[in-house]
Amino acid sequence: MSSTAPEAHAQSDISPDVSTLVTEDDTPVDNLFSEKQQRLLTGPLYASWGGPPPDESGARRTFLATANVGLFDTPKRPPLVPDAMVSLDVQAPDELWEKNHRSYFVWEYGKPPEVVIEVVSNREGDELGLKRRRYATMRVWHYVVWDPELQISSKALQVFELRGQFYGPMPRAFFPDLGLGLTVWKGRFEDVEAEWLRWCDADGNVLPTGEELARSERERADNERTRADNERTRAERLAAKLRALGIDPDAP
Repeated sequence: MSSTAPEAHAQSDISPDVSTLVTEDDTPVDNLFSEKQQRLLTGPLYASWGGPPPDESGARRTFLATANVGLFDTPKRPPLVPDAMVSLDVQAPDELWEKNHRSYFVWEYGKPPEVVIEVVSNREGDELGLKRRRYATMRVWHYVVWDPELQISSKALQVFELRGQFYGPMPRAFFPDLGLGLTVWKGRFEDVEAEWLRWCDADGNVLPTGEELARSERERADNERTRADNERTRAERLAAKLRALGIDPDAP
């Protein structure tokens, strides 16, 4: 199947009235791990990703990555709230506090997101049942279920793509339309050692966080200073040897 996303929803000239919709209910995230995992799936995209592959003209494309934000495909039924989602060729509006900008309304953005990710924290979310069917009817191109504790399946990571009206499993967690994939990474994030779901390139290299980029830059600068100090030390030693031989190292 082609990696081209499904056709975007037609955008009406008259937007639905959203004044009565509940776009936030002050319900906290269910646990600390999920909260950190959500940020690890959005922060690196803004910190170190250059965006999706350029279009035919070579122009840079925009994207929107969110965590725990309502996804409405119609005002007639309640939203789903994915732990993370990525939508290409859109951008957040300037007035985020306006009612019609507080959630991801498909009719406002003109298209569904390309990827939604659900992090399983208990058996109540029905991620492989009702949610999977709902996301398919929303025409979300890729659906990801990350179940690190194997609460609902024997597979920690499952990735699906839309095939007609239903989702089918993908052979690998790579999305050509993003130019990115997902990988399970074991390491320390914000002082928590665990297995995390992270974005990666085609070769499996994880997309660094802002903190990792800063640390890498500090290490690069430290290595450069060390190299300069070593060069200076070698030059001073050589000068001392020349002077011991009666040679002025500063002479022309």
